[in-house]
Amino acid sequence: MHFTLTAVLTAAGLFVGVLLFLELGRRIGLRRLKQDGDGAGAGAGVVEGAVFALLGLLIAFTFSGAAGRFEDRRNLIVDEANAVGTAYLRIDLLPAAAQGELRDRFRRYLDARLAVYRALPDLDAANEHLASANRIQQEIWMRAVADSADSQSARMLLLPALNEMFDITTTRTMAAQAHPPNVVFGLLFVFALCAALLAGSAMARPQSRHWLHSATFAFALAGSVYVIIDMEFPRVGLIRVDAFDKVLVELRRSME
Repeated sequence: MHFTLTAVLTAAGLFVGVLLFLELGRRIGLRRLKQDGDGAGAGAGVVEGAVFALLGLLIAFTFSGAAGRFEDRRNLIVDEANAVGTAYLRIDLLPAAAQGELRDRFRRYLDARLAVYRALPDLDAANEHLASANRIQQEIWMRAVADSADSQSARMLLLPALNEMFDITTTRTMAAQAHPPNVVFGLLFVFALCAALLAGSAMARPQSRHWLHSATFAFALAGSVYVIIDMEFPRVGLIRVDAFDKVLVELRRSME
């Protein structure tokens, strides 16, 4: 909820800022009209078009990047479930006496992996569960190497599957930390305010204010920025990937 409140306040701040810059631009435009009359806006359309085009491109690329990373994070959950499930099945290649202990470690490992993401946004708790999962990784690897020493098929099939299972955890961890640089969000805010200033100046010709147009413009910008921010952090906002965790939960149930 803390992140959601922060994101909402950020979007609300942008909404208010855009409205203020629209009003500021309108007042600047009215002053120029009084001074220059009909020639006040001559040649300004080129600059306005360039700024609005750049703002549109920035929003489009930022939104597209956030949506792509959101989809990648969902796919990685499925990839991890497939990797863990494959490695778990290949335990059958080991001697029967060694299978029970290794299967138990797999259950504890998957419990720890699920706990990592359930603990968010508490980073300290999530890091503790991640450290626990890494320790169990080492136990699984050492046990598998020892138990597969006399089986060529187990060494050729089980150990590579374990490597893939372990590698996907690093991939997911880094994917969760992949976000655009803060300067991108700063530039987005600056361009939004600049566009609002120019839009307000262009709306200065009628004496009455266009409240509907102003509110719609501000809401469109603020709403777009909010969705972008929310998709960048799909474990703590309103747009979430938690539903895809069910594939790991179902895998864990199948291990009983």
